[in-house]
Amino acid sequence: QVQLVESGGGLVQAGGSLRLSCAASRRFFGFYVMDWYRQAPGKQRELVAVISSSGTTNYADSVKGRFTISRDNAKNTVYLQMNSLKPEDTAVYYCHTVSQGTAYWGQGTQVTVSS
Repeated sequence: QVQLVESGGGLVQAGGSLRLSCAASRRFFGFYVMDWYRQAPGKQRELVAVISSSGTTNYADSVKGRFTISRDNAKNTVYLQMNSLKPEDTAVYYCHTVSQGTAYWGQGTQVTVSS
């Protein structure tokens, strides 16, 4: 069983920044791929950023150059630094991982970007 707890969401003006955190309750955290997804009202959940156990990262085209995913294995935590935020970034952001074929999700944290 893996528990993921996100924090750091909020309301920000366009052009602003937020940093999301996801604390994971799992052993050997450093061995696993961690992701951030988001879901806007009326839209499907979409992958935003991925970080591998070795620190390799990938991003959705819509956030490249603005968002940075990172991890601190000593703290079992993954981060999403979001800069130059746009109104279209408004969504609930979810932390995600897979363990032994089972997908785990956090409860989500709301990010609202005002124009």
